Amino acid sequence: HAVDSKVGEVLLYYCYCEVKDPQKLCAWQKALCQHLHLTGKIRVASEGINGTVGGSTAATKLYVEVMLSQPLFKDVLCQEDFKSSAGGAHCFPDLRVGVFKEIVPMGIDPATVSYKETGIHLSPQEFHREVEQYLSQASQGESDTILLDCRNFYESKIGRFQGCLAPDIRKFSYFPSYVDENLEIFKDKRVLMYCTGGIRCERGSAYLRSKAACREVYQLKGGIHKYLEEFPDGFYRGKLFVFDDRYAICSNADIVSACRYCGTLWDQYKLCSSQHCRQLVLTCPGCRNKGLTACCPVCQEKELTVMSRASGQALKEECECTKRRPRVPVEQLSHRALDAGKD
Repeated sequence: HAVDSKVGEVLLYYCYCEVKDPQKLCAWQKALCQHLHLTGKIRVASEGINGTVGGSTAATKLYVEVMLSQPLFKDVLCQEDFKSSAGGAHCFPDLRVGVFKEIVPMGIDPATVSYKETGIHLSPQEFHREVEQYLSQASQGESDTILLDCRNFYESKIGRFQGCLAPDIRKFSYFPSYVDENLEIFKDKRVLMYCTGGIRCERGSAYLRSKAACREVYQLKGGIHKYLEEFPDGFYRGKLFVFDDRYAICSNADIVSACRYCGTLWDQYKLCSSQHCRQLVLTCPGCRNKGLTACCPVCQEKELTVMSRASGQALKEECECTKRRPRVPVEQLSHRALDAGKD
C-alpha cells in the first residue's frame, strides 16, 4: 500500500490568510491527514495555518494538491510554498493539529504586530547576492548591514550563514525582547533576516519594523530550505535544524559545531539522557561510550540520583544549561558578528 510506505518526504509550509472558522479548518486538516496517513504538527489560527507533515511521496503529493484546491488557500498558497525533504511518517511520533492564537509563537498579539507589516521578501538568488556583498564589505570593515538569524541558539549552533548575528535565545517568543534590549545594534542598519522556512521572519521582520530603528528590513523568502535547494554549497554552512525526529538535514559536508565534552567536530543532536530534561546535546560517539550522554554535569549527576530513587517523581527541568543562559542576552556592541564572517 503506497500510502504507508517508509520511503517518503516531510513537507513544511505556512500560509497567512484570514481564517473565519479556525475550529472547522482544524477538524478538516485532522481528517485529511488521517486519511492520507500523515503524521506531523499543524497550527491553525485566525491568521492562517503553519504545518509540517510526513508521509509517503504519494500521500504528500495528494496533500499538496488538496491544499492548493481548497478555496481558503486558492489565491494565497502555491506549489512553491511547500518545502520538501526526504523523510516520511516515521519522522514524527504522531499527528497533532490544534487551534492557537498565532501560527508561529512569538508571544505578541497578531492584532498588535501583523504579518501584513512584513519586510521585503528576497528570492534565494537575491539573498545570495546580498550576502555576498555584505561579506565583502564586512571584511573591509564598512558594512551597514546586519545578517540576522532569527532562530534559536541550538538551531544556529549546527548551521548558519557566514558572518551572521545569531541571538543566544531558547525560544522565538524571546525574540521581541532580544530586539528591544539590542535596539542600538539595529539603529540605521539594513537588516537581512532568515529562518528555517520563512515563517518566523514574517512576524519577526514586522516586529523589527514596528520599532522604527532599522533603515530597511529584508527577509529570505522560503527560508534556508529554499536557499539550500538553489545553493547547496553557498554561504550557509553546516546542517539545517528541523523540528522532527531527524533533528537536521544536510546539504554540505561542513561541520560547524563541536562535541560538548571533548571539543571534536560534531553536529548530531541527541536528547539529554536525563529523563526530566528536554535539552538537546552534542556528544560524539567516543564521549557517549564513556557514558557522557547528558547535556551538563548537573543532569549527569541527577540521572544517577533519579535511577537510585523511587521512580514516578516528577523533576523540574533544572540544569546548568538552563541556569547559565540569560533569558534575553544583550549583545556587546562590537565587531563580533563581522569577525565571524572571516572563519
